[in-house]
Amino acid sequence: MSDGPRQRSSTSGSGKDAAGGEKEGGGGGGGVALKKEIGLVSACGIIVGNIIGSGIFVSPKGVLENASSVGLALIVWIVTGIITAIGALCYAELGVTIPKSGGDYAYVKDIFGGLAGFLRLWIAVLVIYPTNQAVIALTFSNYVLQPLFPTCFPPENGLRLLAAVCLLLLTWVNCSSVRWATRVQDIFTAGKLLALALIIVMGIVQICKGEYYWLEPANAFEPFQDYDVGLIALAFLQGSFAYGGWNFLNYVTEELVDPYVNLPRAIFISIPLVTFVYVFANIAYVTAMSPQELLASNAVAVTFGEKLLGVMSWIMPISVALSTFGGVNGSLFTSSRLFFAGAREGHLPSLLAMIHMKRCTPIPALLFTCLSTLLMLCTSDMYTLINYVGFINYLFYGVTVAGQIVLRFTKPDMHRPIKISLIWPVIYLIFWAFLLIFSLYSEPVVCGTGLAIMLTGVPVYFLGVYWDNKPKCFDAFVDKMTYVGQKFCMVVYPDLGGSSESGEEGEEMKEARSPLSKEDGDNLKSGDC
Repeated sequence: MSDGPRQRSSTSGSGKDAAGGEKEGGGGGGGVALKKEIGLVSACGIIVGNIIGSGIFVSPKGVLENASSVGLALIVWIVTGIITAIGALCYAELGVTIPKSGGDYAYVKDIFGGLAGFLRLWIAVLVIYPTNQAVIALTFSNYVLQPLFPTCFPPENGLRLLAAVCLLLLTWVNCSSVRWATRVQDIFTAGKLLALALIIVMGIVQICKGEYYWLEPANAFEPFQDYDVGLIALAFLQGSFAYGGWNFLNYVTEELVDPYVNLPRAIFISIPLVTFVYVFANIAYVTAMSPQELLASNAVAVTFGEKLLGVMSWIMPISVALSTFGGVNGSLFTSSRLFFAGAREGHLPSLLAMIHMKRCTPIPALLFTCLSTLLMLCTSDMYTLINYVGFINYLFYGVTVAGQIVLRFTKPDMHRPIKISLIWPVIYLIFWAFLLIFSLYSEPVVCGTGLAIMLTGVPVYFLGVYWDNKPKCFDAFVDKMTYVGQKFCMVVYPDLGGSSESGEEGEEMKEARSPLSKEDGDNLKSGDC
């Protein structure tokens, strides 16, 4: 389906926002634009911080449980790390070929059309990011409150209240400054890497003491249950999910300093680092615990610390709390940019595509992200929803990589600062298809429900985006809400530069993008970024 003029009459406020193709987002914010403040170190912090959440500290046992032996589990961690690196390599090419924020949403939309892109955005807005952020925030609050309730579980309302405070605090930080947000990400990523380094060093000390029974080949591949092809495939699926977040840097491409250099560099540094940390942390765990002890633990790093750290065992729960706090920050930062990109393309209300006049942060998108996550905290079905849409999330990884191959044939002369061999996306897609087919075979109801949730976006797309001639009263109402939102948040459309709009046509487009009058706009423009 063509994604051209029809998108101008979308859910984007006045209906005249998202001009497709090369003209996207070239509107008039009076020189205000997203700041390029994410350097190489912060870029690595975003990738590493989003991949390494609480899982490696709390429950790395999903892979071991299905792999059936320590040796095979370590192989699964290594192989899934390599496959993740291949997928990231494909995304690196797409990121510098289509240098727009929004990640796989932007790539799928540009390659396969508006409906495909909207469905990717729809499932992310509706379920994926609100549920993931709510779960990470709850994990943070659980580890903070647990020492106060040593003999019982913390009260549910207390957990949710502290999780909400965490979300509100980090939303305020992200609204205030891109630099503050990236500094928080850098600090907490460094903290979790130091904690994992401590685990790895203690594992090395254990090996030096001769505590490596489960690492000897004869014992490492001794199964504690019969090997099963289906369970091994499930172990690979669990391992792939553990590396989730490797594509998040592509969501903030426009805020990267020298993205053509720093995007691929950050990927090439971060993915091998995470693979190294995952593999050696798991090696360290089995130097202090048997597979049975590891599977029985509800918080592996805490049990590991209790065995080896003695009175200093409190370091591990604190490390988990810090890790999850940084994870919430990274997810808020990147998901808000996805919603910002979707609004700029006309797939979400246009207010979400605006940034603050002085701070240059996408405040409406951040508030929207925070509000949707707070609403998810009020529900009791978060974990069920994650199971339903995890399959869809993985589905779009493969669709995006397939788009790289399609783009090679449909636009062979397109400028590609990075151009990798097509053998890499083919390898990734073979592995992806294997896991996808197995998922459908083993859990058809869960996968089918996920597909059904995604397809609810089809009528929304045709009514909100494709339908051109909406009632004037509806457009007037949306314009009024956008006006109120702009005044409240002090935001305008960013000037992305390089627009092909010029002369009178360009001025008309700029005026059409905002329901504010010229006088209102001049009053808002009290500062420049």
